[in-house]
Amino acid sequence: MILSKKIIIFFLLILISGCSSVPKNTADGCSIFSERYLWYKHAKKTEKKWGTPIYVQLAIIKMESDFDWLAKPERYKLFKVIPYKRPSSSFGYSQAVRGTWEQYKEETGNKYALRYRFKDSVDFIGWYTDKTEKLLKISKKDAFKQYIAYHEGWGAYKNYKKKEKVILYAKKVQRQSHKYKKQLDACKNSLTTRKYIIF
Repeated sequence: MILSKKIIIFFLLILISGCSSVPKNTADGCSIFSERYLWYKHAKKTEKKWGTPIYVQLAIIKMESDFDWLAKPERYKLFKVIPYKRPSSSFGYSQAVRGTWEQYKEETGNKYALRYRFKDSVDFIGWYTDKTEKLLKISKKDAFKQYIAYHEGWGAYKNYKKKEKVILYAKKVQRQSHKYKKQLDACKNSLTTRKYIIF
């Protein structure tokens, strides 16, 4: 009985680590989805639901967490040595802060959403970018401005021109989104015709 429990736990750990590990090449959309086909289905569902292109979803995640499901901001250090508190409650693929995540769950009814789950993270990005378009009149295809609003928040967006670092981040997201778009256009047929079988 004890042995069977150990075996079950062992296989569960393998399954969790396999599903949650970072893809080998996070700079290539086709490579990401060839490893994680279910991620493609979740991203495609988000695109249909919210209108946020897959390449924008991926570019935001690439910048925020580089597809690390357990990503958190680095802790401040006291006297440059002693680990202190983190600068924010950002967590998971989307690096959503706790308060905004709770707002997302309340507004969408997705009350069991988890920040370390990919399908919830892309749905969150879809919801956020949709609100950005409504509140700030920024197209969901505009990765540059969408990322600034994502990083700064809707209220602080208007002051972004004073923040050079944020602009640099947004330019990087824009460039990466263009790369993802080209890559996904090239492998679109193979992704849409592929069948995922669960045994």
